[in-house]
Amino acid sequence: MPGDSLSLNTRSVSQNTYDAIVVGSGISGGWAAKELCEKGLKTLVLERGRNVVHVKDYGDTTKDPWELPHRNGHDNKDRENSPIQSKCYAYDEVSAHFFVNDKENPYTQVKPFDWIRGYHVGGRSLMWGRQCYRWSDIDFGANGKDGHGVDWPIRYADIEPWYDYVEPFVGINGSAEGLPQLPDSKFLPAMEMNCVEKHVAERINKGFPDGRRMIMGRSANHTHQVGDRGPCQYRNKCHQGCPFGGYFSSNSATLPAAMKTGNMTLRPYSIVLELIYDKDKKRARGVRILDSETMKTEEYYAKIIFLNASTLGTAAILLNSVSETFPQGFGNSSGQVGHNLMDHHYGVGANGDFDGFQDKYFYGRRPNGIYIPRFRNISEQTKRTDYLRGFGYQGGAGRGKQDWADGVGIELKEQLTEPGGWSMGIGSWGECLPYYENKITLNKDKKDKWGLPTLDIDCEFKENEQAMRKDMMNSAAEMLEKGGLKNITTYDSAPAPGFCIHEMGTARMGKDPKTSVLNKWNQVHESKNVFITDGSCMASSACQNPSLTYMALTARAADFAVKELKKGDL
Repeated sequence: MPGDSLSLNTRSVSQNTYDAIVVGSGISGGWAAKELCEKGLKTLVLERGRNVVHVKDYGDTTKDPWELPHRNGHDNKDRENSPIQSKCYAYDEVSAHFFVNDKENPYTQVKPFDWIRGYHVGGRSLMWGRQCYRWSDIDFGANGKDGHGVDWPIRYADIEPWYDYVEPFVGINGSAEGLPQLPDSKFLPAMEMNCVEKHVAERINKGFPDGRRMIMGRSANHTHQVGDRGPCQYRNKCHQGCPFGGYFSSNSATLPAAMKTGNMTLRPYSIVLELIYDKDKKRARGVRILDSETMKTEEYYAKIIFLNASTLGTAAILLNSVSETFPQGFGNSSGQVGHNLMDHHYGVGANGDFDGFQDKYFYGRRPNGIYIPRFRNISEQTKRTDYLRGFGYQGGAGRGKQDWADGVGIELKEQLTEPGGWSMGIGSWGECLPYYENKITLNKDKKDKWGLPTLDIDCEFKENEQAMRKDMMNSAAEMLEKGGLKNITTYDSAPAPGFCIHEMGTARMGKDPKTSVLNKWNQVHESKNVFITDGSCMASSACQNPSLTYMALTARAADFAVKELKKGDL
């Protein structure tokens, strides 16, 4: 069978052999490339989409809206070709080229699931929301404590030094708060709250016996220069690509670092079809790719393979890598590949108006907001009986334009320069439990434009998430009221899974090979030279944004992989 192929083309093998292969160039793939290259390994980075060169390929991000044909909005063609992508907050006239064409990249929603993605060098590291929060022992211990999913094979102490390691390079602004449920990072100076946010924070921080705190968000926007990157220019156009390198991305940070070593070979337009397995050595020999432009297949070989093709992309590669040894997919004797799909549930919160500070305004377009860390189910005092786990909030305050204006000419223009009143909103991000039945499967009857199987995605939020959402909405209103807001309204837009763009869990870590795909070092249990450190490795979802944890896990796994390789154990 193809996955066990040992047919050798000697010339091809010698030309196409590397020390390491990294599949994917996004948040985690970029880190894998940097770490492996800096440790001396000749590394091939495979990206299924086109190349994106830092600064050069950021298009019209330096233009103002009135200089663009559609004033940076959507047109009917956008909605027709990309009905899913164009719903994303980060999709606009300038950034649209970073998102896939939905018509050319179909999938089946067994239940509603919005798969937001970009196929290009850098992946979603160019359009990500940049929020960076550590997980805590509460998060790593949750599965073992309440019995949902499988127990993580690591705890905070295992990953803490790797958070320490990646954060100075990432460049995260924030403030030390000493909260056990949200460990502090190595920070750049925090961005500043505006006057209303400071007022509301003071009242919330003093007003609740359960220890709620409103702090400044922690984001990978550089308030000071980081190497040759930044500082942030407060344009709030991050999702369009930043010509100033004012935030962390693969394109501005990790891939240039890997390239500087002379050890990286980048191959775009390379769709990885499957892993090639050597059943005698019980190791992966390499990967088989399809060149998306020439439609020709090619094989590449390496001692170490890092799969970082995204939660759904990595699972698809594993499932498509069928062989005599792995009839259910590579490393899938447990039957867990593709299952336990999670995403944060959000789109629920409250808004209100604030009277006062009419003589105050704010300067710049701060690409960050406030954060209210989890305050439910972290102690006996905060324990809930109606749901497990917890949630946090992001949001902010601002002043809009006047609600009305009349007159013409100079009179109208002067009125339009007068700001309206202050308002504030907070929205919540909640943890989703790992459910085996939330899954992806390959649909071999429905092919994409390259003739490859598409995905069927069967995922939903269940009773625990729905019960949590009621508290997420009501607590938002409660905190805004405590903060002095008026005319408070609540909302629950109930977006489908996927729309939060925090997919996780399809090749989870665990202690037992019978119930998990990866061990504590992110190695595939059944093939020790294959490592998976993107979102698919996660055993639970916590409620914090996950990308920082992917980075730390990747650096940790790369360090382990190189040490094992040098010892001859891989």
